[in-house]
Amino acid sequence: MPSTPTASVPCMTTTDTPDSGAHPLFAAALDTLGLGELHAEIRRFPDATRTAAEAAAAIGCELSQICKSLIFAADGVPVLVLMDGASRVDVERVRQELGAGKVTRAKADVVRETTGYAIGGVPPFGHRTRTRVLADRSLLDHAVVWAAAGTPYTVFPMEPKTLIAHAGATLVDVREQTA
Repeated sequence: MPSTPTASVPCMTTTDTPDSGAHPLFAAALDTLGLGELHAEIRRFPDATRTAAEAAAAIGCELSQICKSLIFAADGVPVLVLMDGASRVDVERVRQELGAGKVTRAKADVVRETTGYAIGGVPPFGHRTRTRVLADRSLLDHAVVWAAAGTPYTVFPMEPKTLIAHAGATLVDVREQTA
């Protein structure tokens, strides 16, 4: 169902037009995956929401309902980690999960080259290249999560299990544990 603007959610609402404000690569991925109806659900904001906290504030949802798409390099090979917005990735747990020698955050040029998107707008699927994807179980704590639609100005809602399936992700526990 199309979103409607409210006083508490400062966003520009999309219509059923093909230009939802999503990055063209992501918009094409939605169509290819048979998810064209999501164009109407994409929310576009007048200001960038590059961080999970900015996105949650703009949407009016809990920080943990934001799905961060983070690119790491495991022994030099890019890997995507999907994490709830309130948590941090435990790089050592990612390393163990992948059986890698070393895992680091990927540099901005690697993120763009691998995904086709800039940091702050990387969606969970619809990337330029195929990468291994890990999704933290914490995403399943919500009925709906919000993820970037290819730009720092656009997000879309999706049920976590559906999002994880479309991303081709392996469900893991890679969240940093708090004391």
